[in-house]
Amino acid sequence: MIKHPAVFLLCAWLLTACAQAPTQQPSATVRICDAQGCSDRPRNTETFDATKDDNPEATRRLAALKEKAAQDPRAAFDLGMRLLRGDGVRQDGYQALKWLREAGEHGDLRAQAALGRIYLTGLQEMGSDPAEAERWLSMAAQRGDKESAKLLPEATQAKKDEQARYRWREYHRKNGWGWWWGAYPYYWVWRAGYWTLY
Repeated sequence: MIKHPAVFLLCAWLLTACAQAPTQQPSATVRICDAQGCSDRPRNTETFDATKDDNPEATRRLAALKEKAAQDPRAAFDLGMRLLRGDGVRQDGYQALKWLREAGEHGDLRAQAALGRIYLTGLQEMGSDPAEAERWLSMAAQRGDKESAKLLPEATQAKKDEQARYRWREYHRKNGWGWWWGAYPYYWVWRAGYWTLY
């Protein structure tokens, strides 16, 4: 309950003012600014159509290459590299890896070497995978690829290092829980109904 009359009058005046305020209708237009400048456009106008093909020729070429890539490992390698680089297509690391693996599994030497390097260094958000790198590089090195033969010892060492780090992490994850209890005491403790410094 409000006890002061001035506060009561102020609240009543604000409620009355809010009740009498005219409601604004939304404008039929919206202001859009882009590289060409600013303009008012109707609200019900569509400016983007996701189903519209901006470049039907490029879409047709990509579909033809995918069809050929399903039959020929060299075309799968080409498609994977185009997707990796974004050359004539939207860049897509996941699809690039898929098509390069398709080519590599069907014996394409260049795809095997490329996969070894990708797995050794990592690709976009995917980190490195030394075990996979070693697998692909050893395939390519056995078939005579000199670059893969140079990178193979690096992949083998990275695999050993990763296995050692994994064993270290697992050991400390399993055995180190007691450390968190003993090595980091609290500053405050609950005593006699309130928190006090330890």
